[in-house]
Amino acid sequence: MTSPRAVLIGPPGSGKSTIGRLLAGRLGTGFRDTDEDVEAVAGKPVSDVFVEDGEERFRELEAEAVRRALAEHDGVLSLGGGAILREATRELLAGHPVVYLQVGLADAVQRVGLAQARPLLVLNPRSQLKRLMEERRPVYERLASLIVATDGRTPEEITDEIVKGLPA
Repeated sequence: MTSPRAVLIGPPGSGKSTIGRLLAGRLGTGFRDTDEDVEAVAGKPVSDVFVEDGEERFRELEAEAVRRALAEHDGVLSLGGGAILREATRELLAGHPVVYLQVGLADAVQRVGLAQARPLLVLNPRSQLKRLMEERRPVYERLASLIVATDGRTPEEITDEIVKGLPA
């Protein structure tokens, strides 16, 4: 059975896509982002799925994308920030090397830019992001086999720590 070398979780702005690509390159393996998988299946950007089809439909597509990616992908996998909200997804993550990219609000706000298409951050984006981060933090921490702080660090420094912390 195929299993990812690392599964990256964390809130928007934690660096999952940036670090994921860098980590995949360092490990000599592929990178896969479940948000991109959802967009491919839906035929439109995640933000459009939210607006046109609703969050529940997006979460269904996301759960299926995560299930398939965990079964098919042997490289680095990045999950959308809210993918961990479904119990079935949390159960699927058991036994995988899950890396929680921990980020503070100030760094997340700076990285997200708050002008980008982030569907759950439309109204009062800073307070929405703060609320999402606080609500999800305990779940991220519980699922993680490795927690890496990202604030004030370069992607290379973060990637180095992950490589050292991953099982051989």
